[in-house]
Amino acid sequence: MAGAGTATPRLWALVMRETWRRARRRIRSGPAYRWRYAGRTPERVLVAPPDLRLADPQIALEIYYGRFPLSGHLVETGGRSPFQIDVADRGWNRSLHGFRWLRHMRAAGTELAAANARALVSDWIAIHGGRIAGVAWDPAVTARRIIAWLQHSSVVLKGAEFAFYRSFLRSLAVQIRYLRSMVAEMDDGKHRLRARIALAYAALALPATASAVRSAGRNLAQELERQILPDGGHVSRNPMVVMELLADLLPLRQTFANQTEAPPQALIDAVERMLPALRFFRHQDGGLARFNGMGVTIHDRIAAILRHDDTGGAPLLHAPHSGYERLSMGDVTVLADTGAPPPPEVSGSAHAGCLSFELSSGRQCFIVNCGVDTFGAEDFRPLARATAAHSTLTLNDTSSARFTYRPRISRLIGWPLIDGPRVTKCERTDREGAQGFIASHDGYARRFGLYHERELVLSAGGNILEGCDRVFRAGGEPARDNGRDQAALRFHIHPDVSVTSAGDGRLCLAAPGADVWVFAAGGLEPAVEESIFFAGLAGPRRSRQIVIAWKASQRPEIRWRLERIGAPPAATG
Repeated sequence: MAGAGTATPRLWALVMRETWRRARRRIRSGPAYRWRYAGRTPERVLVAPPDLRLADPQIALEIYYGRFPLSGHLVETGGRSPFQIDVADRGWNRSLHGFRWLRHMRAAGTELAAANARALVSDWIAIHGGRIAGVAWDPAVTARRIIAWLQHSSVVLKGAEFAFYRSFLRSLAVQIRYLRSMVAEMDDGKHRLRARIALAYAALALPATASAVRSAGRNLAQELERQILPDGGHVSRNPMVVMELLADLLPLRQTFANQTEAPPQALIDAVERMLPALRFFRHQDGGLARFNGMGVTIHDRIAAILRHDDTGGAPLLHAPHSGYERLSMGDVTVLADTGAPPPPEVSGSAHAGCLSFELSSGRQCFIVNCGVDTFGAEDFRPLARATAAHSTLTLNDTSSARFTYRPRISRLIGWPLIDGPRVTKCERTDREGAQGFIASHDGYARRFGLYHERELVLSAGGNILEGCDRVFRAGGEPARDNGRDQAALRFHIHPDVSVTSAGDGRLCLAAPGADVWVFAAGGLEPAVEESIFFAGLAGPRRSRQIVIAWKASQRPEIRWRLERIGAPPAATG
C-alpha cells in the first residue's frame, strides 16, 4: 500500500497533462474569456427530462428548516442561505452546488417546496451566478447542476414571476456555454461523459437548431464509444460508474423520444450493453460487487434502473473487456476481478484487488471485499484500495498495485494507480455441472519475480466453491527461499456473518436466516483476524477475515474449499 517511491514517466505525464489542463481552464474562466458566455437567453424550457434517482419528501422538509443532509453530512444553516456559509467538507459543497437535491422538492409536490426550491436557486444565481470561480463552477459540478435544473425546472418555475423566469434561463444559458467551452479540458472519464450528457439534455430541453442537436448527439456518441466497453462496463472498471451513468442516460434516451428526435445509435447501443453489465455485477442480495471504488449500493436505485432492462434471462458470466468473471448456480453467485488496472487517467478510484472475489448465497453476502466508504474521510481510501482489503493473495505485505499519495502531487492529480499488473490472463473452465476459471497476474513480478494464479470452481448446484492459489516464478519455476516469498491469503467476511471453529482446522460461517458455509484449507489451520468493512450503509463496520500465511518457497500452492451445509456442525475441541 506504500506510495510510489520514485516518480515514474507515467506519473510525470499525468502531472504535466493536468498542469496544462488547469492552465487552460483558468484562461477560459478568466475575465478575458468570460464575454464568450454571454448571449441570447432562451425563451422557455421545452421539456423537463425525467429523473430516475430516488426522492424523499422528508428531505425536502429538512431543507426547508435549514438542515441539508448531503453527501453523508448534515449541515444546519441557522436561517442563512447554504450558499453563504463556509463548510469544509468538499463532498458536501459539490452536492450542494450540484442541485440534485431538487428532486426531493419535486417529490414533496407542495407550493411550499416549490417556493423553497425557487428561493434557493435564486440565492445561487445572486451569490455565485455572476462570478465563475470555486467549486460552484467546477465543470463536473456544473454538468450535474445543468441536468438537475432542467429535470426539475417544472418545480423551480412553478408560480415564478417573469423576472425570476428570465433570470433562471439566463443563468442556465451561461452555464451551458461555459460547460461547452470547458468540456474538452475536463478530466478524462465519467465527468467528461456526464458533461456531454448535460449538453445533450440542454440541446433537447431548450430551443435549439437542428444542427445544434445533431452536434450534441455526435459529441456524446464519440464519448460513449470511447468510454463504454463492448461488454457494457466503463473504462474505469468501477461498477458504481455504470449505475450512475445509466441514471443519466436512460432519461436522456426517453427525452429524445419525447421530443421526437432520433437518439444517436451509440446512445442506444451503450444503454443496451450497460443494463446487462449492471446485472452482471449484482449479487443475490441486490447489491453490487465491491470492486474498484464501489461502496454502498442503494437497492431501490438499482431496481429503478433495471426496470428499463428488457433483455431478461440470466446475467452474463464473462465480461472480458471489463476484466471480470461471474460464477452462478442456484442462488449462489461468485464475482471475481480478473482484469488489468484501468488507464492511469481514469484510475483515481481503482483498487489493487486483482484476482479478488466475492461470494453471496441467497440474500446474504459471505465473502466480500472491504469496499469504500463513499462519504467518509479520505484517510481511509488508501486502506480500502490496498490488496490486503480484498479477498485475494498478498506477497510480503505489499499491494499488487501502487498509488501516489505525496501531498503536492495528490492535490494536483488525485490518487491515480501508477503501477500494477500489466499482464493478466483468464480462461474459463466451465464443464457440465460446474463453472470455473483460471486467472493470473504479474503485479508482483517486477518487485519479487513472482506471479499469482487463482483457480475457482463452483459446483454441486452451487453448494461447493473450490479454490487453488499458486505462487511461482516465470516459466512455472518454484519460488526461491530468499525472504521475499511470504504469502498471505485473505477472505474478508461480511460483518453480518459470524465465524466460529468447527474443528480440524475448519471454520463455520453463519448468518441469521441464511445457510451455513464451512471453510477448510487442506489441513492448514487458518487464523481469524480483525478487519474493517468500509462499505457499510452507516459507515465502516468491524468485521473479521480468514488469513492463511505461508512461505511460497515451501508450498507452491494452497487449495481451499467453501461448502454450504444446512446447519452449523458440532464444534470439536
